[in-house]
Amino acid sequence: MKPKPDDICPHPPEPPVSATQPIAPPIALSSVYRCADPREADALLAGSAAGYVYRRDGHPNADTLAEQCRRLHGAERAAVCGSGMAALAAVLLAELRPGDHIVAAIQLYGRSRVLLEQECTRLGIAVTSVDITNDQAVTAALRPETELVIAETITNPLLRVPNLARLAEIAHAHGARLLVDNTFASPAICRPLELGADWVVESLTKIMNGHSDVVLGAIIGSAANWERVPGVITTWGLVAAPFDCWLAARGLATLALRIQRAAANAQSVADFLVCRRAVREVVYPGLATHPDHAVARQQFGDQFGAMVGFSLVGGLPAVEQFMKAAAEIPFAPSLGELATTVSHPASTSHRGLSPAARAQLGIDDGLLRLSVGIESSEWIQRALAAVVS
Repeated sequence: MKPKPDDICPHPPEPPVSATQPIAPPIALSSVYRCADPREADALLAGSAAGYVYRRDGHPNADTLAEQCRRLHGAERAAVCGSGMAALAAVLLAELRPGDHIVAAIQLYGRSRVLLEQECTRLGIAVTSVDITNDQAVTAALRPETELVIAETITNPLLRVPNLARLAEIAHAHGARLLVDNTFASPAICRPLELGADWVVESLTKIMNGHSDVVLGAIIGSAANWERVPGVITTWGLVAAPFDCWLAARGLATLALRIQRAAANAQSVADFLVCRRAVREVVYPGLATHPDHAVARQQFGDQFGAMVGFSLVGGLPAVEQFMKAAAEIPFAPSLGELATTVSHPASTSHRGLSPAARAQLGIDDGLLRLSVGIESSEWIQRALAAVVS
């Protein structure tokens, strides 16, 4: 009997057999995969056989991206999640249980602080926030039940740089592990595992992708700590979408080149802003005046990242005037894009904190954070000179 179109359409043919492989990885959009029999499905879901069954449990594009992240960090394991916050949450869910304790940088990204101080405490996990650049404060905050010390390679938005090797020593001496959010650096500038960290999370949304078109996160770590991670990602639905993973893998191809250009631009921009009368203070780890310049040089070499912070004389009114006048520099509350953008931490990343809490961190209403892009340094300086005297 000749098959009917309505019987043919739901069953596409197998892909053509080819002895050659594509240079660009294909996008695997399927949500489910065909299994030969129940025995194979069971082996695939148990992880004892290579392959895929259901996208939430894994797919080729996530694994390809994770493998590139693993290689960039020189790590044993890596996994991709649906966002940077999902990556951080996955580590917390894999590592912690009620009654455990976290020592966290008080300088953490605002949403990370919300996750720790509201959601973790709601689940019975205690959190103590400290100045992560103060070894004595970190040591004093540790308890017998402390399981994690959490830091950022470069803090947001004041760009403090903790001594990661020293933090790892302190954590390990007390039986805790060190988790580092490496988003502001990326593995092109710093590989925290080589400095003693146990866990690294990256917001792939930012510098590592670099093209303003995905939201993703990555977890990187050792095989010894990895047992619960895959199950947590699957069970809590923290999986990343194939197309986003494909885009991020493409972005990673130019990471080293983009970071080299953006970091050089950021240094020139920081030097430029120091000389402006309208600028009260400039914060950049590459400046000799930065409190952590020596630590940054030790950990990063001669590249200090693409973020530059500066406070305007005149506070919020000056910021509002800057935003109106800086037409060539988009006001965009993210970072790590190809183009230079500017953000206002008090009204974006740290808006959830009280004015007193922001003041404690040194975040005033006049603070702006510049995410320096890959344009020529001359173009960026011209754009800033038009609005900062």
